[in-house]
Amino acid sequence: MDTIFQSIELLSKEKGIDPQIILDAVKDAMLVAARKHFRTNEDLVAEFDDRQKGVVQIYAVYKVVEAVTDPARQMTLEQARKVDASAEIGSEIRILKSTESLGRISAQTAKQVILQKVREAERETVYAEYANRIGELVNCVVKRIEGQDLICDLGKTEARLPKKEQSRLENFTVGDRVRCVIRAVEKSGKNAGVIVSRAAPEFVERLFEQEVPEIYDGTVQIKGCAREAGERTKIAVTSRDRDVDSVGACVGMKGMRVQSIIRELRGEKIDIIEYSDDPVVFATHALSPAKIGRVTILNAAEKHMEVIVDDSQLSLAIGKRGQNVRLASKLLGWRIDIKSEEEKRQEVESAMAALTGPGAPVSVLLEHGLSESIAAKLLDAGVSTVERLGAMTPEELEQAGFSASQVENIQLAVNQYFHDYEAAAERGEEAAVPDESSLAEETAAPSRSLSGEASATEQIESDTIKNAD
Repeated sequence: MDTIFQSIELLSKEKGIDPQIILDAVKDAMLVAARKHFRTNEDLVAEFDDRQKGVVQIYAVYKVVEAVTDPARQMTLEQARKVDASAEIGSEIRILKSTESLGRISAQTAKQVILQKVREAERETVYAEYANRIGELVNCVVKRIEGQDLICDLGKTEARLPKKEQSRLENFTVGDRVRCVIRAVEKSGKNAGVIVSRAAPEFVERLFEQEVPEIYDGTVQIKGCAREAGERTKIAVTSRDRDVDSVGACVGMKGMRVQSIIRELRGEKIDIIEYSDDPVVFATHALSPAKIGRVTILNAAEKHMEVIVDDSQLSLAIGKRGQNVRLASKLLGWRIDIKSEEEKRQEVESAMAALTGPGAPVSVLLEHGLSESIAAKLLDAGVSTVERLGAMTPEELEQAGFSASQVENIQLAVNQYFHDYEAAAERGEEAAVPDESSLAEETAAPSRSLSGEASATEQIESDTIKNAD
């Protein structure tokens, strides 16, 4: 076999390309070189000579017609029969073109075309093989370093590990064996080929699948993973078998399973969280290790929630540079607003002051159980607003001429007023500013009750979260 065919066979095996693709590339390259050399409008074709192995012949193709309109592509029957005695109208005549005069420049042009065609074929082959393997864990070896990127050997092809897909805790040198996940396969562009990653959340998921048999067999499922490579990862898991503890299975005996993954990630912190379909419970778990006071869903459609924590837990819930709440938000897919109890109290008081203006008239308490006679008596005593009334102690009311039963009636009405307003505020309803001239208009103002106790809604939410924990 001729040398050119041996070279084509070796190249096809090395690149994993069909030999016919390389043969076609050689023929195309010869055509490009011939057109550039002859500078003609003739229809040219290239064929391998069956008698001389490895030799490519260039032919000019002419159509046999009765009347020639394009001399570069047509010839008469008389002209055609000088070349081929059996020629007929409508047949094609091929005339051999000499390739000996192509020269060095034409050969260089042919070489460039061949290399380009081979590269295109190689990209197509790589894309076809790896496009359906995105997210798969692969083992590779660092082959060379280009700038801040690592070029890794996958066996059949090379893969690029960009700087942004590396963890800041890691540092590799040429020859190191690394495990990566296939992030993308680019068909064209400067970085065409396979892109691998060690910073993607999918990398941690694949490591857990390898390390935890319960995940591999489907007993435990990974419901989500949020990661900031080199810092912290939060992964949510759930069990399909009530007898299997999903978090415990991932941690392993004495933490052996999760410690193996942490070593692979060079000491990156991992939070394993139990998944819940209830976003309130899931948020409570996701914000660990902070202890959550209560969670309120502000807008379910826009996935917006508010989390209230004790003042001492605020910094822990937010995390270093906001990392804890940021990862929890990614994991849930919800927007999370975190506030301390003190911040929430100040917010409620500010809202009350803004909405009630100079103060709600005592007359609004008629809608909350206060009798008209007591309301009139309060006005006579100079107490015209609910805020002024709420600031008075039972002793001050008795000194103003009210009996013990009347004082109790006033306290119940004021408590009910503030309770209704606070419940409306938590539901996101707007309270109307009361009109002092109207006795029937409804109003509300967010505040704590006179007794200083938490509202029933807050208590129920708090009890629900404690039971969930």
